[in-house]
Amino acid sequence: MTKRSGGVGTGGGVAIALLIAFPAAAQTGQSAYKAPVISDTGRLKGPRQPIFFRHDVHAGQDQIPCLYCHSTVTISSEPGIPAVQTCFGCHQIIGGSNAEPTNQAEIKKVREAWINKRPPVWTRVHALPGFVRFPHQRHIKILGTESCITCHGDVRSMPQVYQVATLKMGWCVNCHVQRNVSRDCTVCHY
Repeated sequence: MTKRSGGVGTGGGVAIALLIAFPAAAQTGQSAYKAPVISDTGRLKGPRQPIFFRHDVHAGQDQIPCLYCHSTVTISSEPGIPAVQTCFGCHQIIGGSNAEPTNQAEIKKVREAWINKRPPVWTRVHALPGFVRFPHQRHIKILGTESCITCHGDVRSMPQVYQVATLKMGWCVNCHVQRNVSRDCTVCHY
């Protein structure tokens, strides 16, 4: 059994499995999308986060499926923000020696968060009022694992995630009408 001492833990096997399962993540050149270098983040849509996490690199360029990081979405009402352990599982190996200096700085933040046992305090991007329930697992089960794009937009092309859909009641009801799904109030308000 390996004892954790604030350094490398069990995530290495996860990172290796990820690189085997998703070879684009290993920079094999198989990905059709190449994320642009971004030197000025001030012009990007969406809230600034403590770590500049690039969905266009991870989900777009490297083709890592949403469910790899947001694994609880199929069993929980909340999709959940991935634990630092998930990020560190890859970034204890993928250090960015060939990466842009700005990417290296962000990877360093991930490593420091893991070592110091202080996860980043993320700014919520998609928020619903407290009286509305949106059971993610129900939607994923019915619409499929590629349905995230319906509400969140194509994050594979977003350097920084921002809210695409209004997520207002009329928008949700319209989706239910289009799919011939119940519009009973108790479906979302309970």
